[in-house]
Amino acid sequence: MRYVYQQWDGQPFPTQQHLQLFDNFMEYILEYGQDALEALKEIADDPEQRKIIDQWIEEGMLDKVGVDFRLTPQAINSLQRKALMEVFEQLNGRAAGGHDANEIGRGGERVEGSRPYTFGDSVSELDMADTLRNAVKRNGPTLPLSLHESDFSVHAAEATGTCSTVILLDMSGSMSRWHRFAHAKRCAMSLFALIRQRFPTDTVDIVGFASGAEIIAQCKLPLATPKQVSLFDPEVHMRVPLAQLDQAPQHFTNLHMGLMTARQLLARRGGDNKQVFIITDGQPTAHVDSGEVVLQYPPEQETAVVTLSEAFSLSKLGIRLSTFALVEDYHDMGWVSFVDQLAKLTRGVAFYCASGNLASCVVESYLSGRRRRTFSS
Repeated sequence: MRYVYQQWDGQPFPTQQHLQLFDNFMEYILEYGQDALEALKEIADDPEQRKIIDQWIEEGMLDKVGVDFRLTPQAINSLQRKALMEVFEQLNGRAAGGHDANEIGRGGERVEGSRPYTFGDSVSELDMADTLRNAVKRNGPTLPLSLHESDFSVHAAEATGTCSTVILLDMSGSMSRWHRFAHAKRCAMSLFALIRQRFPTDTVDIVGFASGAEIIAQCKLPLATPKQVSLFDPEVHMRVPLAQLDQAPQHFTNLHMGLMTARQLLARRGGDNKQVFIITDGQPTAHVDSGEVVLQYPPEQETAVVTLSEAFSLSKLGIRLSTFALVEDYHDMGWVSFVDQLAKLTRGVAFYCASGNLASCVVESYLSGRRRRTFSS
């Protein structure tokens, strides 16, 4: 945990009641997104409510632009930290790991032994006992003792690895059930906070997928909402040009396009490890074909095959795929066979969990999923 100290501005500290009120408002934001900010306009005319809103603005949690309200970076950071603290309250001891690699390197914790000095090593890590031992072996027990570059040794340390992650977040219509999408947002925000605190060289990107796929900026994530169901036909077979996708029903599940977007993002990212976390609650019902998006319901084998093929292409690039399937309200679990196929084909991992356990499941996987035993020579 990092602390930032600054001069007290003389303002009274918020009471527990005030903090709880803002926490409740943040929960409302997570559930209803932009609609929650729109609701502030309706209650702003009430003097008592207006007083509370003004206080949040004064404290830097809200901005007002014209007649619109928006969350400040301070409010978003507060949401992320709160989400992370909630996650760590649920985690068990297995999640205490980090990005350790299976080799000796730089930057990690010291381990037993030493290694030859190489250009760029910090002189503070010199192992003087081993360095002098090397000089004596080379010169013999004669004084004065001369040191040569080849004599220098440094303390061995665990190699540290960096990781680039893309979270593919299902935004289809069914994600509005059981508060799934609110839990998914909380999960992504906790991951942002974890990376900022513990792994500042790692990166994480969020891609929301429904009938299409779009990159969701960190600042816009708390206000995102799942797509509304707009078509209730028992069978749908529709082809829509990509350029006109915004005119089509938006509530389908285009994991194929989400994987394509993840591939493009990770191609631009560094990192020793690259991975994709897929958070979904159903089988794909849309895919891309020859410049068009194919929307199909019930799910068709064609969509599954195209999606699995794209996932396999990512795995061949060395990208690790983990799928988190939200399953709490399904009686017919036939669709999870797609998740099983995805995990087997890509040699990835599949997690079946309730949405309320999603954040702790993802964070624990992030921490311990790449932890390997450290070897020393």
